Amino acid sequence: MKKKYAYGYLVVAVLLLIATTGFSQIKATPDKALIQFSGVVVSADSLQPIPFTNVIIRTAKRGTITDFYGFFSFVAMKGDTIDFQYVGYKTSSYVIPDSLKDNHYSIIQVLMRDTINLREAVVYPWPSRDEFKRAFLELKLPDDDLKRAQRNFELASLKEIQDQVGYDGSINYKMAMQQRQTQLYNAGQFPSISLLNPLAWAAFIQAWKDGAFKRKDEKKP
Repeated sequence: MKKKYAYGYLVVAVLLLIATTGFSQIKATPDKALIQFSGVVVSADSLQPIPFTNVIIRTAKRGTITDFYGFFSFVAMKGDTIDFQYVGYKTSSYVIPDSLKDNHYSIIQVLMRDTINLREAVVYPWPSRDEFKRAFLELKLPDDDLKRAQRNFELASLKEIQDQVGYDGSINYKMAMQQRQTQLYNAGQFPSISLLNPLAWAAFIQAWKDGAFKRKDEKKP
């Protein structure tokens, strides 16, 4: 039990020492009074807030980051140099005036965009040129794709593919409109006989070849 209490006292003493040391580092001096330093970080081209920007006191190496709306607020000293850092923007600095009479100070910090040029990176699938040359010379291209392409461009294959392709929406719409026009044209009278219509003769011959005019008893084997 005594050892546990001894360890406890030791931890408390260490924490008090750390707190005292930290307070002494930020303790205000007569010429440098503590102030509440606040502001908003925005982009120079669009004036949009820049979230998660690093706001650091240069000498003390401490600070904070802006929130989602680009706002920040922390304790600093008069005369401190504040660095604003964000990826894609140029680092900007601001010196807090040492002639301030109030204990709070606010600014709007503008950051300029920065262009970062990266070195060219060339990626090769082979470790060296010799291995690439050997792989290229030993490459055997299969002729399956070529034969398949030649077979697809044959007239019989094209005709078979054409027969399997159905009508699209525009053709179906046109045929429906033609049928509707024919119905309206023959409304109230006998339908006209298409003796001189080549399309009607073609449809008749095709139906004849397909056996559409055969009797039911003749169709049976």
